[in-house]
Amino acid sequence: MKSGTFITFEGPDGAGKTTIINMIAEQLDNSLLTREPGGIDIAEQIRQVILDKNNTAMDARTEALLYAAARRQHLIEKVKPALDKGKIVLCDRFVDSSLAYQGYARGLGIDEVWAINQFAIGQMMPDLTIYFDIEPELGLQRINKNKGREINRLDLEDLEFHQKVREGYTVLLSRFSDRIVKIDASASVEEVFQRTLQIVREK
Repeated sequence: MKSGTFITFEGPDGAGKTTIINMIAEQLDNSLLTREPGGIDIAEQIRQVILDKNNTAMDARTEALLYAAARRQHLIEKVKPALDKGKIVLCDRFVDSSLAYQGYARGLGIDEVWAINQFAIGQMMPDLTIYFDIEPELGLQRINKNKGREINRLDLEDLEFHQKVREGYTVLLSRFSDRIVKIDASASVEEVFQRTLQIVREK
């Protein structure tokens, strides 16, 4: 039985969640900051395959399965042990990303991708998910302006794909309203940070 708190951070590309999650981690004692896909060696290797800009032939189901595989290894090797020790685990993306990106935007079906991920994660769901909402056009503008940011295969998708990702997250907000809290990510970094910190501290 886990004794820690599992908090995940979600949002379309360019929403600024990685910036905010790093700021939040600095404010919390006994916290562990990690990311998906990645966080541990095996999952980081899978991440390279998924996000490689040369892998344009990758099938949508292959993509979904690779994310689930990376998620399983990360969960068992890093997240669960930290939670068992009573830590606050802050994770940059988790299962909701697969549901929004592969389930909805790729058209595989939210329920179908959810089934794959239930096999991968069992009952290990976040205690709280913070969703950073932003217009896709603004998110992509931010990506293009940030020269130091990793540009991966999903960033190269067209605007329609990113619009579908946001629609997918809207569906998830309705389905998991007891767990997901929405934040307007178009506000200033300081405003988004303060609002996020308030929500995390309340949890």
